Amino acid sequence: MTCLYQIPELLQAQELRDIARRLADAPWQDGRTSAGGQAAQVKNNEQLPRDCDAARAIRDCVMRALDRSTAFFSMALPRRVFPPHVNRYGGQRNHYGAHVDNAIRLSGEHGQALRTDLSATVFLNDPDAYDGGALLIGTGLAQRSIKLPAGHMVLYSGNSVHQVTPVTRGQRLAVFFWIESMVRDDAQRDLLHDLDMSILSLRSRHGDDATSVALTGTYHNLLRMWAAP
Repeated sequence: MTCLYQIPELLQAQELRDIARRLADAPWQDGRTSAGGQAAQVKNNEQLPRDCDAARAIRDCVMRALDRSTAFFSMALPRRVFPPHVNRYGGQRNHYGAHVDNAIRLSGEHGQALRTDLSATVFLNDPDAYDGGALLIGTGLAQRSIKLPAGHMVLYSGNSVHQVTPVTRGQRLAVFFWIESMVRDDAQRDLLHDLDMSILSLRSRHGDDATSVALTGTYHNLLRMWAAP
């Protein structure tokens, strides 16, 4: 089963306003420049050049938001995060057909290999600003349609088939990136997240006691067992 989480309000209102200002005159380019061979055949959108001022500022903003998000850490257990891209759908460049992301991405100045355990999208404008543009994750009866408010993030398995449906009005703006997790297996990572949430709930109701301490020890022992060195 596909791992799928949502994180509301990853980006704050002022951050979204700053991003909108930077995107007002940003230099968009063909989005196929970052796609692999199969994905490039179905990708039809635009994205910011990685070295432009707007892309750098938005990338830094999103990375700061991830650093302060305890929900993101609990869900992803990130080991490394691929530097975020910014994309746009609308007009003639309005969709991305069904595809699976490359298993390995080269990140950084020296092309360090990063395994794409998780994929992420952060929505930069609200759903009423455009028609279409849903992120479809999975296939058949298991398919999920995601279209979130500005500032919200969806996090899902990197091995999922996914697509963005055609935008028929307005523009869809988003940030996308990948995460290499300390815990490679989706099921193990999900179990750790569930256990983490249960411990937090227990502590909020009863404070720290012998049970919460024991469960916290179990969480960390499982993390030691499953985390990559």
